[in-house]
Amino acid sequence: MQLPLLSLLPLAASTLLPSPQYVLSNPALHETAFKIPTSYESAVQARRILNLTPLGTLSTVFPSPSTLEQRPDGLAGIPIGLMDYFADCESSGDPTILAINIATSFKNVAAGSNISLSLQWTPPYPPKKRIGSFGSREAVPYSAANLPRFSLLGYIEKIEDKEVEANDLGKCFTKVHPDSKWWLPGNPIHESEWVRLVVQDIYWIGGFGDRAYIGWIPVDEWRNVTTKEWQDIKLPGEKKGWKEWTVEKMGQWEL
Repeated sequence: MQLPLLSLLPLAASTLLPSPQYVLSNPALHETAFKIPTSYESAVQARRILNLTPLGTLSTVFPSPSTLEQRPDGLAGIPIGLMDYFADCESSGDPTILAINIATSFKNVAAGSNISLSLQWTPPYPPKKRIGSFGSREAVPYSAANLPRFSLLGYIEKIEDKEVEANDLGKCFTKVHPDSKWWLPGNPIHESEWVRLVVQDIYWIGGFGDRAYIGWIPVDEWRNVTTKEWQDIKLPGEKKGWKEWTVEKMGQWEL
């Protein structure tokens, strides 16, 4: 009895076809005992990035049209992301922001928009050897896809004057952004105020998924990270001569 042609396909696939070739195949890890970092270990990395990275992208959504503002039609509900300054001035992990009230991000928030702050780690030094290097004309001297980035989702909260004074936020912020002294609250150019982004959710991409955690970081883990913990680790590229395929361990990066 002759078998139907379709019944022979699994046999043919297993005996005649070559082994599957994956679209992405990363180099082997250096240690057989390697495990993907936990969400808490990733939170420690993220808190270090928050402290070392002075710029991020604030994303908000345009509100319904207003007669008080000139803008193109059809923008209601459309998100917009804009670079802004922030500083890590509070131990809670809530970024400190000097809000210029005339700026689009803060006008959208005042009109009811949600807000998020997106950050990425930019190493100060290029790796010793590139992944698939194409020479000296590369636009980015490292694999950005292999490095951490994350978004903080939450809401804007005004920081009261007594808190500003108690935590010396002006000194902290201008140490990170010296040029911001020109638009501190009370300046004669633009109305500004101190606010914090109260973090409610954290979405983390630590790099490639076969060696980095990708997913949500519980907010209690974010807030429980101590200053000592994030100060004790090093991110890839903080030192010269690092390997682009890094293996993260709690407290250090393999260089």
